Amino acid sequence: MANLIYKRVSTDQQSTARQNLVLAEAEIPDPVIFEEKAGTSSRLHPLQRPKFGELLTYARSGDTVHISEMFRLVRGTGHILDVLDVLHRNRLALRIHDGAFSAMDLTARRPRTGELLSTVKFMVQTLAAAGELQRDLQRELTYDGLRAAEAKGNKGGRRTAIKPEKTAAVRTAYLAGRSIAALAREHGVSRGAVRTAVADLMPDHTAAAGHEDTPAPELPVTLDMPGKVADFLRTTELNNAERAALDHGVTVRRGQGYTLRVSAAPAIHRQLLERCQPLDGSAQGTPAVPAQRKARREYENRVNTLPVATTGP
Repeated sequence: MANLIYKRVSTDQQSTARQNLVLAEAEIPDPVIFEEKAGTSSRLHPLQRPKFGELLTYARSGDTVHISEMFRLVRGTGHILDVLDVLHRNRLALRIHDGAFSAMDLTARRPRTGELLSTVKFMVQTLAAAGELQRDLQRELTYDGLRAAEAKGNKGGRRTAIKPEKTAAVRTAYLAGRSIAALAREHGVSRGAVRTAVADLMPDHTAAAGHEDTPAPELPVTLDMPGKVADFLRTTELNNAERAALDHGVTVRRGQGYTLRVSAAPAIHRQLLERCQPLDGSAQGTPAVPAQRKARREYENRVNTLPVATTGP
């Protein structure tokens, strides 16, 4: 049975030092480590995070997932229950080594129904709600502090590298033909700082402003793809975006079969649906297999619920 360690930080300025300390003190034998890229957002559902997806794909029945504290893996109540369901279906144990959840057996289930014990579910929801309340209060206090600072004439955020009294001179010199590199050397700042000061004067800024009617990119949507559809698509020629969506899917075991939890833009889901059209037996010389046809239609029903992107007038 393998010990799988999962680590994550929310911003590029944070480190995993504290997590490393907690997990080192736990003396976990022969750990296999899955660490998200620094700055992986807490708002992203755990099942959509690349490294956690890799962990679930790597894991086998009876393995244990180790985290330093619950909020390294999940934030909201819904996320916790979703993850616990997936761990239960894959027969994986969860071990939390610090924080409010460390003394609880979150995998405790009713023997006959497989549902979470009522007391476990209540504690999970209560502690998660308390965590959300704490973060909301911190956010409100931050906003109140910023408003109070602005009322005194102070502006929040990172200080600009170029002092306000020099910004006008930098902009004038840029309009006169001085290069960004030359201005950066003259003022002892980075080229990025100069670009920030003259951003609205740069040609790219004007060009971008002319495309206000360009539709916003579609956000990824997570759909469960039946395993028979996924198996067929893996043997089909796909473009890079389609192949990436399939490769990053999370396997969820269901009885003797499985579904692949795929996160992709609605347009990619529609393309994948089109690719598996032969499963309906519509291709010449390709007999339809009832189970495959049913699986494709299940996926089609889910894809058809997705919103259709609209363009400006």
